[in-house]
Amino acid sequence: MKTRRAQTDRWINLMVALAISVVINFSYLMLLFGDQQTEWRPRIPGRNIEYPGVAELSLSPDGHGYLVYADRDSVYVPQERIRWFHLQHGDRMEVDVNTPRRVGGHYRLNRIYTLNGMEFDYNKFFNYPSQAIEIASQTLFYILLSFLLMTAVQRIVRRNRFASRGVVLACLVSAAIVVVMYLLAPYTDWHEGEIKLNFMRQDKIDAQLILKCSMATFVSILFAWVRLLISRQQEVEMQLEQLKNESLTAKYNMLMGQISPHFFFNSLNSLSMLVRDQKSDTALRYIEQLSYTFRYIIQNGQNTLITLNEELKFAEAYSYQYSIRYADKLFFDFRIEERYRDWLLPALSLQPLIGNSVKHNTITRSKPLHVTIYTTEDGWLVVSNPIVPKLEPEPSTGSGLENLQNRWRLTTGHEIEIINDGVHFTVRMPLQVPNL
Repeated sequence: MKTRRAQTDRWINLMVALAISVVINFSYLMLLFGDQQTEWRPRIPGRNIEYPGVAELSLSPDGHGYLVYADRDSVYVPQERIRWFHLQHGDRMEVDVNTPRRVGGHYRLNRIYTLNGMEFDYNKFFNYPSQAIEIASQTLFYILLSFLLMTAVQRIVRRNRFASRGVVLACLVSAAIVVVMYLLAPYTDWHEGEIKLNFMRQDKIDAQLILKCSMATFVSILFAWVRLLISRQQEVEMQLEQLKNESLTAKYNMLMGQISPHFFFNSLNSLSMLVRDQKSDTALRYIEQLSYTFRYIIQNGQNTLITLNEELKFAEAYSYQYSIRYADKLFFDFRIEERYRDWLLPALSLQPLIGNSVKHNTITRSKPLHVTIYTTEDGWLVVSNPIVPKLEPEPSTGSGLENLQNRWRLTTGHEIEIINDGVHFTVRMPLQVPNL
C-alpha cells in the first residue's frame, strides 16, 4: 500500500511540477507561437527613448565612455558594451537610450542604430542558442525544482508522523534544495551562445530568477501541504473505519474465542465443585463474578475507551474465577493509585494479559504464580508475572498481544511496551488523561 501511494505521489507531483513550470515559463513558451526573433533585444530596465542625431564616442582612461552631443546631455556607455562591440574612441553612432533611473542620473546607451555611417549588426557580436534548447532548459529546471520540493516535504513530514520536528526538518531541507537549485539554474550567455549554470554568472544577481524560484517554491510547498492534509484526513478516516471493524471483530472474538468454551466449561466445573463441597457463599459469589464478566464483555465489547476503575472491576471478577480454580496456587496483586482510577484505556485490555499468564505458565503448590497489576508514577499501567514455562507449552499464535497492540495504536495513538527478559514477562500500557 505504501509503495502504491508513493508511486501515486510521484506521478501527481510530476504533473503539478509540469504545470508550475509552464506557468512560470509562459513568456518563453509564447515565443513558439510568435515571430522568431533573431536580433538582439536590450534587457536593461527603464523606458527607452530615441536620441536623434549622430554623436562621437569619448573614452575615459578607466574604460567607460560617453556619447557627446552639442545640444543635449551626454549618454553613458557602459564598459562592457564598449568591450562587447569593440568600440573605439571617436566612433560616431546613432542610438536610443534608457532614461535616467534617478534624478540627476545619466542617460544610458540602449541600442545602436548606426556605427560610423553603417547599420549596426548585433548578430556579429552575439550568438543565439537554439530557442528550443533555451525553453527546454528553463522548463526542465522548474519541473525539477518543484518536484524535489514537493517530494521532500511530503516524505519528511509523513516519516515523522506530522510532528513539529518533521516540519522544521522539511523547511530546512526545502531551503537547502532552493539554494542548490538556484546555483544550478540555467541562464543564457548571449556572447558565447551557450546555456550555462547560474553559479558561473559573473555579473550581478538575477532578480528575475529569484522571483521565479520564489514563486515555484511557494506554490510547490503549498501544494505539498494540501496533499499532506488531504492524505492525513484520509488516513484518519481509514483508521476510524478499521477501528469500527476491529471493534466488531474483537467483540465476536472475545465472546467466541478469548472467553472460550474451554474457559466456560472450566468455570462450570469450578462452580460444580463448590456446590458439591457445600460452599454456598463462595458459589454464589462465583456466580455473581461469572455473570459480571460476561455482562461486562457484552456491554463494552464495542466501547473505545473506559475508565481504569471499571476495567479493574472486570479484572478482579475475571481473575477471581481463576483464583477459585487454582486455589492457593494463583495470586493476583492489584496495586493501583487512586489518582489514576479515572484515567482511560481501551476496554478489555487486561483480559488477554491475565489469560496469557495462566495459559503459558506452570501453576502448582510448589510453584505458585503471582500476577501483579500496578500503576507507575508517570501514568503507565503494568501487568507483570514471572516466567515459569510449562513442560508441554500451550500452542500460541501471538494474535492476542498483536490485537491488543493494534487496538492501543488505533484508539490512543500510542504503543504498548512488551518486555520479556527471560525472568519476568511484563506489558506496560500508557493510560490516557481524561478530558475534564
